[in-house]
Amino acid sequence: METTQKQIVLGILAHVDSGKTTLSEAMLYRAGAIRKLGRVDHGDAFLDTDSLEKARGITIFSKQALLTAGNTAITLLDTPGHVDFSTETERTLQVLDYAVLVVSGTDGVQSHTETLWRLLRRYHVPTFVFVNKMDLPGMTREQLLTQLNHRLGEGFVDFGAEPAARNEALALCDEQLMEKMLDAGTLTDADITPAVARRHVFPCWFGAALRLDGVDALLDGLDRCTRPAPALHAFGARVFKVSQDEQGTRLTWLRVTGGELKVKALLTGEADGEPWAEKANQLRLYSGAKYTLTEVIGPGQVCAVTGLTHAKPGTGLGAERDSDVPVLEPVLSYQVLLPEGADVHAALGKLHRLEEEEPQLHVVWNETLGEIHVQLMGEIQLEVLRSLLAERFGLNVEFGPGGILYKETITEPMEGVGHYEPLRHYAEVHLLLEPGEPGSGVVLASDCREDELATNWQRLILTHLAEKSHLGPLTGSPLTDVRITLRSGRAHPKHTEGGDFRQATYRAVRQGLRTAAASGGAVLLEPWYEFTLRLPQEAVGRALADMPRLSAEFAPPETEGETAVIRGRAPVSELRGYARELAAYTKGRGQLSCLPGGYAKCHNA
Repeated sequence: METTQKQIVLGILAHVDSGKTTLSEAMLYRAGAIRKLGRVDHGDAFLDTDSLEKARGITIFSKQALLTAGNTAITLLDTPGHVDFSTETERTLQVLDYAVLVVSGTDGVQSHTETLWRLLRRYHVPTFVFVNKMDLPGMTREQLLTQLNHRLGEGFVDFGAEPAARNEALALCDEQLMEKMLDAGTLTDADITPAVARRHVFPCWFGAALRLDGVDALLDGLDRCTRPAPALHAFGARVFKVSQDEQGTRLTWLRVTGGELKVKALLTGEADGEPWAEKANQLRLYSGAKYTLTEVIGPGQVCAVTGLTHAKPGTGLGAERDSDVPVLEPVLSYQVLLPEGADVHAALGKLHRLEEEEPQLHVVWNETLGEIHVQLMGEIQLEVLRSLLAERFGLNVEFGPGGILYKETITEPMEGVGHYEPLRHYAEVHLLLEPGEPGSGVVLASDCREDELATNWQRLILTHLAEKSHLGPLTGSPLTDVRITLRSGRAHPKHTEGGDFRQATYRAVRQGLRTAAASGGAVLLEPWYEFTLRLPQEAVGRALADMPRLSAEFAPPETEGETAVIRGRAPVSELRGYARELAAYTKGRGQLSCLPGGYAKCHNA
């Protein structure tokens, strides 16, 4: 009797240059999914299909490949390693069953490895570790294992060690394993698998992907120590990416979490408050640049669907709810400078198409100035955007100097009233604006009786509140962390039209914000980074002396061997050029790792 294969979705994550794509290639080769081993430095890697990636030797877009290890059918998702593309990585994490974190044996745990680890922890993804480049001079296995357990937390166990030593280490990670060890004196795969799924144990293998060392052991471990995700009976799926193929067809990538998705099935959802219904024309199973068409997709499988135009990354279909907004938000803004004579609106359309594919790219059209601005995470992303526009649309753009993205909020409740009553029109709206939780954005609610204002008018007012980003009274920056509640409103039985409420609603918001500014209840916010600074002990004095200038809030330095570690938070505007300074005064031995830490009060408003 043939056993059914278990399906798992596996992500590969790593710091840039740890050999992540090389490991993916080696896994595909050893599993028999590809016949020839490609290399990043030769530009013929199976997964880096994009010409930009071949040119730069880095992975920018997440890809997928299919392989089988023993009794396990694995959908492998390769994710970008560079911190500028963390949002793409973060979307992908939401559809993974397991991850392999690649660590370079020559460099050990780097600052971005810590960033990725925090994301894996946030999404509770069980993780295997492959320590690569062990054929090059660097740290020993023991040193690397100690560093992993020290820098990233407990639970890292060398699965290439002697069984007795491995079991002893495993027993220390998890109480149930300890009990089993005391009872039976040994541990089986059936004991270890749940501990891995609970994120109590992180199995580690050491090897060299380029020489295929340790790759078979990793594949064997993935087969033996994983279990499929529990699947629901009802159909559910989650969209994690949008891209387009060579013909320009829009591809919506999704993972089925329950039931099944049949070709030509009708999918429904809601986008910008409007319901949509579209057919899944093709279900494509991609491996690298090639795909096969399939009739049906089951739980634990990933496919690209054609025919959907509304679903965005993070959209839930069927029984699956929409995912929470990713935590990373762009913090820099650049003006797009088009070549002379270029059509601004055509360029805007092209940028909006890229915005659908790249959730962390925000395109903003400033009508009054006739300018396009893009908001993004960092400078590498700018270069990629420039090449994408040139390659795909033949559009050569430059960017103006980057600026910080400020926001505004209020500190006390404000009433806002808006009237709109020219001849034969009438609408009146009363709003309450209150400070919201940090990071909550703009939250809308209604607390208005139906006998005061009909439900359809109330819904219309909430739609108008949601359809544009409201600008603060201080600098005209977007409003955030505010709760807007509709308290009451009035319509005229004969003269009120839909557009009247739009005018009255915007006037009510403006009036409330103006009152806030006049009473000193409006504040300017700026993006902050949470940072970790690692540097030689002798450079600590200099770093501490820099902290006031960076307007940083920080904890006292901690000591790790010969390294000092300073953790804290500081405004993005102050930290932007600090990595270069750090490299200069530590002669390249200092490391600065930054994670967006949300918005806080501006340090120099």
